Amino acid sequence: MLDYDRVAAGFGAAAATCERAAAGPREIEARLLDRLGYLECDVRRVLDLGAGTGHAAVRLARHFAPARVVALDLALPLLRRIPGNQDPPISGICADAAALPLADASFDLVCSNLVLPWCADPGAVFAEVRRVLKPGGAFLFTTLGPDTLTELRSSWAECDDRPHVHPFIDMHLLGDGLLQCGFSDPVMDVELLTFTYRSVDQLLKDLKDLGGRNLLSDRRRSLTGKKRFAAMVAAYERRRADGRIPARCEVIYGLAWGPPAGQPDRRDGMEIATFPVEHLKRSRSPGGDRD
Repeated sequence: MLDYDRVAAGFGAAAATCERAAAGPREIEARLLDRLGYLECDVRRVLDLGAGTGHAAVRLARHFAPARVVALDLALPLLRRIPGNQDPPISGICADAAALPLADASFDLVCSNLVLPWCADPGAVFAEVRRVLKPGGAFLFTTLGPDTLTELRSSWAECDDRPHVHPFIDMHLLGDGLLQCGFSDPVMDVELLTFTYRSVDQLLKDLKDLGGRNLLSDRRRSLTGKKRFAAMVAAYERRRADGRIPARCEVIYGLAWGPPAGQPDRRDGMEIATFPVEHLKRSRSPGGDRD
């Protein structure tokens, strides 16, 4: 489980460093936004969920101009770095992805890059996205699968019995979660990307600069220790290939649609119908009208 109280603090602390280490996330973001061409809906309002410093939000604003773009993130220091020279301006909101302070059915597109790995309850995020998405609107996102950072996870496992890498969620479980929340026609696919580094230290520095610290609740609370850290580095070095340290990422892409108007909401697998009382027909009993 994630120590969720530390998530916002960790990413907020990385506001000044995340851009210099963003090559990997930017590559994944570019591959996600390339999929905008699959959309055939009219987009006038866009939510960038987990917007960070607004790099994707700016691209979304340009792609869908003159659509209004809202950039939402849990870390306020990241939102403060969003460029302010957009027309129309990008609106920034500091909030939890699992508790969106936004109106029902208010967005044509929700786009989210690499946010779900840092959410304590992805199902709650799906439910909120489903709520704010208009009927027929699109939810386009990326996340990381279990084969992400396997080299780092295995290297730590050789010298420490406490977790150091998050247990990312399998693609099929995410697809099931979308269906349980009532999304229509979810499509999931995956690709493996391998980023390479000069050294283990460079990899770890990039992860720290991005805000990707170990935020697991059962992590080791004491100092790792030089001996244990050196043993991890030595184990990782045995995986060096062609003079470089590999770091694999299992990138999961998801696309799902808001269901048609009138379809019951779904929460925890249960359908919840909502309707205005004044639209109900008066019930009749065998003896006549009911008062």
